[in-house]
Amino acid sequence: MRAVSHTLAANIDVVFLIHALGSPPSPRRLERELVLAYDSGAEPVVVLTKTDLVPDSIAARGALVDVALGVPVLLASGISGDGLEAIRSYAAGNRTLTFLGASGVGKSTLVNALLGNERQATSAVREGDQRGRHTTVAAELVPLRGEGWLIDTPGVRALSLWLSGNGIERAFADVFDLMDSCKFRDCKHDQEPGCAVQAAIADGRLDPVRLLSLERLVEEEAALEEEQRARDKIADKRSGGRTRAPEQSEFDESDESDE
Repeated sequence: MRAVSHTLAANIDVVFLIHALGSPPSPRRLERELVLAYDSGAEPVVVLTKTDLVPDSIAARGALVDVALGVPVLLASGISGDGLEAIRSYAAGNRTLTFLGASGVGKSTLVNALLGNERQATSAVREGDQRGRHTTVAAELVPLRGEGWLIDTPGVRALSLWLSGNGIERAFADVFDLMDSCKFRDCKHDQEPGCAVQAAIADGRLDPVRLLSLERLVEEEAALEEEQRARDKIADKRSGGRTRAPEQSEFDESDESDE
């Protein structure tokens, strides 16, 4: 099936990547979200919601801190109000904020808490897998009290890359820094001598799953770019050579994913 992009929001200053503590957060999904956030031009911030449901939210936070690589990881609850002021502070300077996350992670509850009313409908998640239903069905721009704006977006079950710029390099800066230290410039990071990446895996400094995730995303990006080049070539012929440049601060998601 051909991958097609869907623009969720544009002209964003800060994108909050929402994960719920009701079920184990997914480092692999967060990696994809970070790539998309960086490529949109927005500032990413990770938010772990539903802190009122777990006894030790600090320990759960640690599972994503290493993946976030310096990106703030906030703890919040739309029910108890924990962390709301930290989220609201990012609107300083009349900036535009948006949330990105799967259905059922508590985005609409956070929106209601930030706005001080029941603007967005909410629903319970399924008992078996903590999945939610799409209570938000369209993106909506709403003013925050004091200053700033908030874009509430629908839940996104699966994410795929789309026209990545330097998002992968920024989201996997730890791995790319190691690659720069490899003995050979064309190192494949497999069994070559002097491979800094494999050395870091061997001594426990790098999770091998993270390298595998990077390789999969690079392959996915390359396949999408090849497909896009072929489509652009056809479009150029039809339009006499006029092509459309991608917009900045635009959040696109593809309808394909291998998450």
